[in-house]
Parts: sequence; structure tokens; C-alpha cells
Amino acid sequence: MADNETNSIEEDNEQVEVRKQKLAKLREAGQVVYPNDFRPTHCAVDVSAQAANLSDEELHANPIDVAVAGRIMAIRRMGKAAFFHIQDRRGRLQVYARKDKLGDDAYGLFQTFDIGDWVGVSGHLFRTKTKELTVEAAGLRLLTKCLRPLPEKWHGLADVEARYRQRYVDLMVNPEVRDVFEKRSRIVRLLRRFFEDRDFLEVETPMMQSIPGGAAAKPFMTHHNALDLELHLRVAPELFLKRLLVGGFERVFELNRNFRNEGISVRHNPEFTMVEFYQAYATFEDLIELTEELFVAIAQDVAGGLQLPYNGATIDLTRPWQRLSIRDAVLVHGGAEEKDVASLECLQAFAKDRGLKIDLDAPYGKLLVAVFEEVAEAKLIQPTFLTGFPIEVSP
Repeated sequence: MADNETNSIEEDNEQVEVRKQKLAKLREAGQVVYPNDFRPTHCAVDVSAQAANLSDEELHANPIDVAVAGRIMAIRRMGKAAFFHIQDRRGRLQVYARKDKLGDDAYGLFQTFDIGDWVGVSGHLFRTKTKELTVEAAGLRLLTKCLRPLPEKWHGLADVEARYRQRYVDLMVNPEVRDVFEKRSRIVRLLRRFFEDRDFLEVETPMMQSIPGGAAAKPFMTHHNALDLELHLRVAPELFLKRLLVGGFERVFELNRNFRNEGISVRHNPEFTMVEFYQAYATFEDLIELTEELFVAIAQDVAGGLQLPYNGATIDLTRPWQRLSIRDAVLVHGGAEEKDVASLECLQAFAKDRGLKIDLDAPYGKLLVAVFEEVAEAKLIQPTFLTGFPIEVSP
């Protein structure tokens, strides 16, 4: 372990001990340290919206009283007064605490507050000299003592593995992550509305299956004690959704959890959510059109348009999207010619010439897909429907 990591751990342990001592002193003084009777009347975004166009003079003439609660994210102490920021589920808000306003006892309690603590604040709104909307605290309560320090102020939680293993900490200190969670929830609502408006029925199909199907993926295993039966967590809902069509439901969709016992990275999780839908009296061309409609509707609602910045590029969701067969993708983006994909032998020669590290003994269809993944897939930046998958790679 590096010296700076050791020092950081020791410093964190010292801070935890100091915070525990503060908590113990509060208890000894008769403070209720984990109360459950504070009721916020506003959240940060409500306060900002209500007073958005009001000057400090107007706020003094017609006071707006609020009760807000949140986690302390920053404190600036100035002897007998202090500014601090709290963060709730909808944003951040500044609070001004004055000893002569709060009284000795409440201000003394405030001196025990640390960054990360949850507090309740009641008071009225005003604007500082820099025009920042602020709550002048008339009442101040500790709601929960945070015993562990938050990540360092300026760098936040930057380690990728730590961010994914400790999402709750990531959410505390990285506002853009909170925004992703909120957009995801909105997208799920829009997905449901989109399919329901088109007369699709939402269903739930079994997660434990005797035969994993619908995708070429390695399943997780589990055991049913009552039946003494080995089962698999599903890799896809496809087989049961198709049985619903057989049963007479002509349009079905499912937002489901799938489990694939494979690698893990920031781009691939063994447990993930997907939406799958089926429609009778339709071809894959019809479902391509429907998919385009779905993405366009969501992008316009959530992102406000069809041009989205991503990894240094601008993704354009304007319809129609590109349609390419796997074979044509190798020709268009992989630098191959018709003669290179004319037969298994020709495709093997092309792969050898390119130095591709793939299984050259695979049948034509699998080899074609392997070549596509090596020479063409990464070049498909804009939305593209890939068609014509060889039968050899069908699950």
C-alpha cells in the first residue's frame, strides 16, 4: 500500500473517532441525536422556484418562511456566524447561522456539526450581497450525525472502482450521477407510456427457468429445494414472451432483470435491466420503425433534442437511422471487398491478412461476425440497425 493511501486511512480513522466523541457528548448533554419529528416544508428546488424573481427588499417586505432538511456539504465559519450549504434530493441551498439569532444553546450545537451531517433548518429567505438565495436560520437541529468523512472536497470521489462499489457515496458528492439516476427513472416512465399508448400489455415472466434461452450467454445457477431441481436465472425473457403471443396476447413488453454469468466492467454488469417487446402481424422492419420512434420520443423528452454529445462525438437520432447487414458492415467499414467475403476460405484469408486474433476454424457465419466485431463495430458511431445475422450465431 502506498504511503499516501496509508496516511489517508489513518486520517479517516482519526476523523471517525472525533465524530464519535462529538456524538457521545451530545448524548451526555441529553440531546436526541437521531430524531424523527422534523418535517420539511420545502426542498431546495421549491425554494429556488418560489423566490426566483424576488429581490432581497421584496423578501424582507414579504417574508417567506421555510423548513428544509439536507446533508451539510460545506461550512464557512466566522466566529459568531457561519454560512453552510445543505443538499437534499432536489439540489443545494445556502444557510446563514447567527449566534444572536439562534441563541447560545442552538449555536453551541451548531459548533458540533460536521460536513456530511444531516440537519433540519427553519427560517426565512433573504439574498446575500452576492444575490445568493439563503435561509437565515431561526431554528437548527441535528437529524443524523455522519460518522465517516466524505471524500476530499476538491477531488470528490474519482476512483472508478470505488464509485461503482460505493454508489451511495458517489451520489453524495457527484451531482451529475444523481442526474443520471433521475433521468433513468424518467426514461422508465416514458417507456411504459410509449408502449401502453400503442396497446402493448406489460407483463412479468419467470426469472428462474429450467432452460436458459433467448441469448447466447452463460447463466447463473440456483436450486429449487421443494422440487429438487436445478434452475437458471434468466439470460433473457424471450422464450416466455413468445409463449404469451402463442397464448393470444398480440402485443407484449417487459422491463426485466437479466443475469449473465460473464465478465464485469463499467460497461457490462452481470445483472442488468432491459426492455423486450413483441408484436404479432409485424416484421422486423416494423419493429425497427417502432424502435426509432421510441428513442426519438425519449430523447426529445429527456434530453430536449435529437443531437446528443457523447465521448467527443455528436450522436444524431434523427430518423431514419442507418440500416446495415453484418456482411455490408464489413464491406463498408472494415475495408473488405466482395471477394473477401465470398466464401469461408476468402474470409479466412482476409482475417489472416489483417492479423485478426480470432478463431479461423469457425464456420462462415461465426467467422463473419467475429471479423465484423474486429474491423467494423467500433466505427458505427451513429445509430445503426444491424441485420442479416448468420444462423450460426443465433441463440
